[in-house]
Amino acid sequence: MTIFNFNSKFKLYILIFFLLPISVFAQEKDDLFTRLKAIHNGSVTYYNTDGIDFTSQTFTNSFTEKDLKYVYRKYSIGNEDVKVKDNTLPYNNFNVVKSKKITDSLNETSSYYFIEDKQKMVTVICFSYFEKPTKQFEQKFIDLIIEDKIPMNIFEDKRIDSIDFAGRKIQLSNSCYWTNVNTVQCPYYGEMNWSVHKTITSAKKAVQNQLSLTKTKKGLKAISEEEVDVLFENMPVKAIKVVYGFTGLTNLAVKTSGGKTLTAYYVASEVRNNYMSCVMSFWNNDQINDSGLPPLLEKVMQLRK
Repeated sequence: MTIFNFNSKFKLYILIFFLLPISVFAQEKDDLFTRLKAIHNGSVTYYNTDGIDFTSQTFTNSFTEKDLKYVYRKYSIGNEDVKVKDNTLPYNNFNVVKSKKITDSLNETSSYYFIEDKQKMVTVICFSYFEKPTKQFEQKFIDLIIEDKIPMNIFEDKRIDSIDFAGRKIQLSNSCYWTNVNTVQCPYYGEMNWSVHKTITSAKKAVQNQLSLTKTKKGLKAISEEEVDVLFENMPVKAIKVVYGFTGLTNLAVKTSGGKTLTAYYVASEVRNNYMSCVMSFWNNDQINDSGLPPLLEKVMQLRK
């Protein structure tokens, strides 16, 4: 997950015949909007749902070969990258798909769409996956973004006093800030990132992917790993608890925090008619209460003896 910081620092028969698919679609969209979150950061909008991150950004450039070259460079798209028009979309567009091997069992795929929008400018929508990309998912969100159909309540304020945690409002201290959509850091109180999913399988897979990705980070080493019993949003679940140590004194995270070890809990659980993946972490020098957790983590999870 790409990190950025906001503080310096998403009759009758005929009637029934025609309304049924429309009603189903409306229900589908409403269901989708319970899982989607977004946040604006300058010219870029960040989105998250079902464990998938994606962004949109609009450039004043026109959809010409010359102007597109400038936009391609912004996304490190070179002449060697294959640019394919998606004829199923009702807009002029080019799609570029790039894949990077993370581990033997984990690949990161980025799917970029360069689209001529209604204002005849170029809007770039980029999807990032650890699973196989689906055109249906991409097309659904391209339509919502280009046609400006995403409700305003989906977008979080950049200034945090509370967060929408899968339908529950959680008050936070004024020291907390976003480091990404659905990612909150509260200095000395902990950090957590989450995603709302349609299925438990998707939530579990997202947790495993994040765990695998973290273990590939240079200068980071798992000192211990175990399964523990916790209550997450009052649901009894198993969490994966990992304590990380660091090698090398130049690690930026270590220098910034002043800590020596980082403890992380990886959880996938049913939460209020949806499913969540959540990773919560804290440094050894954070404020750790009698519960064994810092204040931020206490708001969503309790350890079970």
